Amino acid sequence: MQKPFNFQLLTFNLKRASCLLLLASCLFSCSFNPPLQGNGVKALQGEWKQDTIGNSKQLVNYTLYNFRFSCDSVFIRMENFSKVNYGTDTCMNKGHWLEYAGATYDQKESKLHVKGFYCDANYHLKNPGGCFNSGVYEDTFSLTMKDDSVLELLPVSSTVPIKLKLTKRTTCTPKPL
Repeated sequence: MQKPFNFQLLTFNLKRASCLLLLASCLFSCSFNPPLQGNGVKALQGEWKQDTIGNSKQLVNYTLYNFRFSCDSVFIRMENFSKVNYGTDTCMNKGHWLEYAGATYDQKESKLHVKGFYCDANYHLKNPGGCFNSGVYEDTFSLTMKDDSVLELLPVSSTVPIKLKLTKRTTCTPKPL
């Protein structure tokens, strides 16, 4: 006489197999975050400033950039100028306003990829719905080191190069995350 099939035992074994499969996939695909931030690119460490932009008198809009590289992080100050009022004057301040972004970056060959968030002046996350940009900041630049104190970035979304001069050299001291 053959025993009847035990569905409870099958259900228990399937649940146990599913748990084991989930645990195995986590062990092989999950990883812990590192305890310290990365070192970043040594040649970029420091503060870089764009003083002028060529043909700014002919441009309707333009932005001057300051980049502060600290280990694998970058803090960007964008000083915007516009001859056209796109919004309320409390935001545009007669065609002159500032925006900020805090991000991490990585360099591969001559490309610099930056990804982070728009921030306020203290580099705290910017609340959505205020003036101008909020949320994710992401850009890719073609990077050219003219010498150890002159850097040129060309955003892939623009034809206007960003020529930066080193104003302060720093060294990376990784901080705990």
